[in-house]
Amino acid sequence: MPPAAVLLLPLAILALAAAAPAHTKSPVPRPPDAAAPDPAHRYATRADVRAFIGEVAEETGIDARTLTRWFADARFQPRIVAAMDRPIVEPPKWYTYAPPFLTPERIAGGVAFYAANADALARAERDFGVPPEIVVAIVGVETFYGRNLGSYRVFDALTTLAFDYPRRGAFFRGELKEFLRLSREQGFAPLERKGSFAGAMGVPQFMPGSYRRFAVDFDGDGHADLWTSTTDVVGSVANFLARHDWQRGEPVLLPATIDDDARDAVLRKLDGGISERRTLDAWADDGVAPDVLPSALPADTVGLLALEAPPVDGAEHADYWIACANFFVLTRYNRSRLYAAAVWHLAEAIRQARAATTTNSAGSR
Repeated sequence: MPPAAVLLLPLAILALAAAAPAHTKSPVPRPPDAAAPDPAHRYATRADVRAFIGEVAEETGIDARTLTRWFADARFQPRIVAAMDRPIVEPPKWYTYAPPFLTPERIAGGVAFYAANADALARAERDFGVPPEIVVAIVGVETFYGRNLGSYRVFDALTTLAFDYPRRGAFFRGELKEFLRLSREQGFAPLERKGSFAGAMGVPQFMPGSYRRFAVDFDGDGHADLWTSTTDVVGSVANFLARHDWQRGEPVLLPATIDDDARDAVLRKLDGGISERRTLDAWADDGVAPDVLPSALPADTVGLLALEAPPVDGAEHADYWIACANFFVLTRYNRSRLYAAAVWHLAEAIRQARAATTTNSAGSR
């Protein structure tokens, strides 16, 4: 991803995202009942918020009285802060992380989303070089194709994190400004939009800064709508990946084999299941090679990825993959290796299921 301020998911929540599958019910905090804020969280009266209001008014032209009225209505969300501070005892393993993203329901949902948006997906592939199944899989992982958009008011979430989460306050104050700019540009009321507990929005869960930089008006109606226009969603996800150097026609992951006598040395190069990037020749010299070389060989340096498999007789083991440049582009959406791997595996499952459906339909004629 480009500078940290335009990441889809801020660095402060990436560890949380890696600790459990994204967008499942268990790790996502539930909004508390709306109640009168305690004195410490009456945002419109706080000196730091009043200074921020002045900055926003000067930089955006939004009336300070209007901003003050919005902040008077903002509600502190303690569950968000608790979730951001939740300690991570141990990162998940691939075999526990992946299954929720690879269910028959999610694969079938992807096939249906693909069919419903085939024209937009084909145009996005032509314009941006991103395969349709990759775009569909990101939407499937993020919000189950728009079913789970988040239940927090975006303004509450960003205000809470901007002023009551000091560790990443500067980042979220920047995103709050971006959200207010976006509301003015698109003409929506900032208190009405809902999203994730970190302020991510719409079907593809863009943070406000990413929305303003990478969302595109792909349906030609004059504005980029990531809540209700699936055409804009498709174009915007593809544009995001292309702007982060997606390589047209190149692979994402290639199954790899490690020579038995080189295994211990090679595995020491892994840090958290992923290595630094090196040339294919350098990996070959160390005893690592893709099982099958694709027709389009990766031109960039590649990494080695480990995806943990269920233990056998109490012994841990893993499957190994060559992680090509496009895999690292997927990590610009979310830095977790597990997230990027889940997107690719779901994309492959959707592609295969769609091909099978097409073949069966042709055979029945």
